[in-house]
Amino acid sequence: MIQGFVHLVGAGPGDLGLVTLRAKELIASADVVVYDYLVHPDMLAWCRAECEKIYVGKRPQLHAVPQEEIEALLVARAKAGRRVVRLKGGDPFVFGRGGEEVRRLAAAGIPFEVVPGVTAALAAGAYAGIPLTHRNTSSSLIFLTGHEDPEKHTLAVDWRKYGALANATLAVYMGMGHLRLILSELMAGGLAPDTPAAAVQWASLGRQRSVAGTAATLADLVEARKLGAPAVILIGEVVRHHAVIDWFEQLPLFGRRVVITRAREQAGELRRKLEDLGAEVLELPLVEIRQVVDRETTVDIFTEVGHYDWLVFTSANGVRHFFDLFLKAFRDLRALGVMRIACVGEATARAVRALHLEVEVCPETATAEALADAMIATGSLDHGKVLVVTGNLNRDALVKKLEQARAIVDRLQVYENVRADLAGNPAAEEFRAHGADAILFASSSAVQAFAAQAAALQPAPGAKIPLAGSIGPLTSEAMRKAGVPVDFEAATATQETFVTALLAKLASG
Repeated sequence: MIQGFVHLVGAGPGDLGLVTLRAKELIASADVVVYDYLVHPDMLAWCRAECEKIYVGKRPQLHAVPQEEIEALLVARAKAGRRVVRLKGGDPFVFGRGGEEVRRLAAAGIPFEVVPGVTAALAAGAYAGIPLTHRNTSSSLIFLTGHEDPEKHTLAVDWRKYGALANATLAVYMGMGHLRLILSELMAGGLAPDTPAAAVQWASLGRQRSVAGTAATLADLVEARKLGAPAVILIGEVVRHHAVIDWFEQLPLFGRRVVITRAREQAGELRRKLEDLGAEVLELPLVEIRQVVDRETTVDIFTEVGHYDWLVFTSANGVRHFFDLFLKAFRDLRALGVMRIACVGEATARAVRALHLEVEVCPETATAEALADAMIATGSLDHGKVLVVTGNLNRDALVKKLEQARAIVDRLQVYENVRADLAGNPAAEEFRAHGADAILFASSSAVQAFAAQAAALQPAPGAKIPLAGSIGPLTSEAMRKAGVPVDFEAATATQETFVTALLAKLASG
C-alpha cells in the first residue's frame, strides 16, 4: 500500500508576505489541506484544483472538530496514500497543539515534516512597533498561554510567579477572555501597576488594532475599544516604544479593507501596492483566465510568423499565453523575425520587456483606439501585415481602425475570460459577512461577472457597503450598464493612478 506523508506547516500570523516559501510550495503540491480558523483564506488559492480542502477551525468556546478527530483525520488521509498539509496559524509548535498531532502521527507510523511559521507574538511586536527585547530593559522573552486548564477549570499558568520577574517581556497568547484576571494576578505577584502593557488584535493584517496602557489600565482600555480575540498581550518596559515606532498603523490605507476583482494571475501587483499602503486586501477573482486556441489557426499563423510587420498585444494575459504557445512551437525567440511590437498599456509592455523584447509603440492612454492611432502615426501600416493577439472579449475597435489604415490584420485568440464560480470561496464568504471599504473593477468582464453573481455576493446585514472604483471609462460604462455605482475612476488606466484615486476618495470621506 502506498504510504502518505503529513507536513505540519505554520501558516504565519496573517500577512501572506510572512508565509515561508516552503509552506507555499507544499500547499501547491498537496492532495489534502487541513486548515484552521486563523489561516488566511487566500492561501487556499495556492492549492491545486483537485486538492481536498478540509476546515477544522477552532474559535473561543467553539471547536468545529475535536482535536482527537483532527488527528484521526490526518492519520486516515495519510494511510490512504495522500500527501497532507496540516496548516496551523502562526507556528505549529507555539501553543498550536502541533506536538500532539505529530506524536499521534509517529505512533501510527506516518512520516511527517514540521515547517515552522512566524508566531503571533513576533508579528504583534513588529507590526505594533514594540521590540520584544531591548538591551537596557528586557533581556528575556517569555511566551505564556491564557487558556484555562480544562481539568482544574483554572488558568493553566501560575501568574503570580511571573509578576516579580525583572528585565523581561511577557507575551500572552489566548488571554483576552481572562485579561482582567491575568493582570490582577500578575500585580498580586509583584508586577508594578504602572508597568507598560499592550494588546494587539489581528497582528500584521490591515484589520490590526492595538491599544497600549499599563498593567492597571489595559483591561479597561481593551473593553472601551472593544478589542477581542485573536490577540496577543505584551507586558513589559518595551511597550513604551509603541508610541514612537508604531509604523504599521500609520500607513495611509491602514484599517481599510479593499476588494480586488482581477483574475488571480493579474492580481499580484495591485495587491502589493495596496498592502504596501497598509490595506487589508481581499481577492475576489470574478474572472478566470484560461488558455484556449484554435489549433489550425495557430499552426497557420506560426508557419508564417516571420513575415508579420507588427505583433500587437492588448493585455499581459495575451503576452503570457502567446509566448507559452510560441515557445512550445519554436526553441528560440529569434523565430519572431524582425517584426515590431505594440502594446495597449504599460502593464502589457512590461510583460513583453520581461522577455527582453523591445516595445516600439505604447500610448499613454491605454485604449484600443489610442494604440491604433499611435501605430497609424508610424506610417508603416499601408499593406503592412499585423498580428493582433487577443482574448475572447476583446472589442473590434483596434482591428477595424488598423484595417481602415490599409493594414492586413490577422487575429489570434490565445485565452478566454470565464466567470469564476464563487460558491464556497472563502474570500466571497468573508466579503458577504463583513463587506469592505472599497471594491476595485479593472475590466468590463469583472463588472459583468459581479453583476451576474450579485445575489451570491450580497453583504449581510451590518456588513460595510463598499465604494466602487473603476480603472477607466470603458469599465465605468460597463458598471453603469450593470447598475453598479461609479464612486471614483482612475485618471488614466494604470494601477498607480487607480490606487491614487482610491486614496483620494477614502481621504475625502
